[in-house]
Formats: sequence, C-alpha cells, structure tokens
Amino acid sequence: MYLKLSKLRYNAILEQVYCNAARNLTNDQLMALADCRFIDKAENIMITGATGCGKSYLACALGRQACSMGYKVLYFGMNRFLEKVAQTKLDGTFIKLLNQIERTHLLVLDDFGLHPLDPITRLALLQILEDRNDKKSVIITSQLPVVKWYEFIGEPTLADAIMDRLAGNAHRIDLKGESLRKNKNRQGS
Repeated sequence: MYLKLSKLRYNAILEQVYCNAARNLTNDQLMALADCRFIDKAENIMITGATGCGKSYLACALGRQACSMGYKVLYFGMNRFLEKVAQTKLDGTFIKLLNQIERTHLLVLDDFGLHPLDPITRLALLQILEDRNDKKSVIITSQLPVVKWYEFIGEPTLADAIMDRLAGNAHRIDLKGESLRKNKNRQGS
C-alpha cells in the first residue's frame, strides 16, 4: 500500500543500482543507506550528477526500500511539485498539502533546479523544509552541483534558510559517469 501511495517514478530496487568507484558510489555507501536509519535520524540525501547518471533511479530505489520497511514515502518531480503548490494555493488546499507532506516519513523531490522557483514556491519549499527539519527526511536530486543551489533559489535570505534546513544533516552523493540511458540503448542494439 505504501508503495502505491508513494507514486515513485521508477520501479527501482537497490539490488539493481550500479555501484563502482567510477560512478562515485560504492556498495558500502549504498548499504549504509539501505537500512533507512537516515529516516529514523531525520537526515536528508542530496543526489547530484549529470543527466541520465541514475539520480532519479537511486532516489526511487531508496524510496521503495523505505516503503518496504514501513515508512510513508511521497515522490514529486519538481515540475509537478511546483504545479501542485500553485494549484493548492489557488484552490485553498495548500494547508492540506502541507499536512499530507508533514505526515510522510520521506519526501522525494526529483530534478531540483530544472524549473525556476517563483517567490510563492520558494516560501512553500521553505515551509515544507521547516516542518520537516530534524523530524522527517528529504531526498533531493539535481543536475546542479549543490554549490549552485543558492544561486538557483535566487533570493539570498531564503536560499540560506532553505539550504540550512536541507544540507545541515545531509548525505551527499555526487554521481559520475556517462548517461546510463545511452549505455542501455547501446546494449539493446
């Protein structure tokens, strides 16, 4: 039931996550997260890397693992998340959305940095992270290196507040290597 409610983008499992030194992800790093203690400790995970390197797949595999261990997980691609925030602000159900997200043990925000944040969504993101700070976990994936997140968020005071709540207790994974989609297509031909 938790898996269905999570709306994870990929049907990913940890055993299929490709680990090696060239990808900058080892089996030991992955297994350290597989027990989901990071959720019990309210720690976040920030996954960065180039297009196609497996950021979303890794986030979904960790989300699926959390579901299998009895944690509530909620997945949003950032474009959908921004649309959802705008919609709920307009129809008066934003507090309901905040409450739903707050009840979730693990929030996955995929593809951070692809779509600009307007003032409303910056404040909404800060509110969500404030509600979750030291209580619940977040996984964020992005093509942007973490040092560019401040610039992307745009407004310095809000960027500081958002990054403080997000990065202060985060595991960072910077995936390397070529697109796995390209490799998959080559193998199929």
